Amino acid sequence: MKSIYAPWRMEYIRGKKADGCIFCRESIRDGEFVLHDGRRAFIIMNRYPYITGHLMVAPHRHVRNIEELSLEEHCEMFELTARCVRALKEAFSPQGFNLGMNLGRAAGAGVEDHLHMHIVPRWLGDTNALSVFGEVRVISEDLMKTKETLLPHFRKYEEGVGT
Repeated sequence: MKSIYAPWRMEYIRGKKADGCIFCRESIRDGEFVLHDGRRAFIIMNRYPYITGHLMVAPHRHVRNIEELSLEEHCEMFELTARCVRALKEAFSPQGFNLGMNLGRAAGAGVEDHLHMHIVPRWLGDTNALSVFGEVRVISEDLMKTKETLLPHFRKYEEGVGT
């Protein structure tokens, strides 16, 4: 049997869980992981990704239910989701994507009070099943290296440029 070490996971397991919402600007959101800050929504890297390039899109407004979003929030979130797919294709050439929201604890939401869209790039033969069967994630690249790779792709799609 082979062992896979994921020492970063212990930081999460033992770490103090901060009070506040990880998606709210005025709370504990870590700006270091924000790739794009729009008018009504933003793109943020997942600090504990399922796989390299795992991104999230969330509205600025603290809202739990999808039906509470304004039309403008819906539209910007979907536009930013498409921007994530475009940037990830350019930066990493994934063969597919999982896109989704976990609405409510029963659906698997880790943060249930602030809805957010997950954008997860996928490759044939990737290690995603390890999370399910082995309770292990294999992340092939340091988060800050992933950010360095992705940031130029997001910058060229800023408002009115390259869209």
